[in-house]
Amino acid sequence: MHLFIKKLTLVACKKCGKEVLPHTLCENCGTYRSRTFLDVLAKLTKKERKQKQKELTAQEEHPPAGGQSKDLSAEELSKR
Repeated sequence: MHLFIKKLTLVACKKCGKEVLPHTLCENCGTYRSRTFLDVLAKLTKKERKQKQKELTAQEEHPPAGGQSKDLSAEELSKR
């Protein structure tokens, strides 16, 4: 009997940077293909909602480090 177990492939969410299965909704931020489909703050208590909102705004201000930024100065380019 031939059993082949494939390695699980995960991709980073474009909004929050969490690793998720390809072609699935991110349960951390509720987005799929840069659209919000799930309100993750709806079922949380007031204290949890505040904390989650702070996390999401911090992630939006500082996107995940998966890609390179296009506006690099000459000094930054020479360091790389």
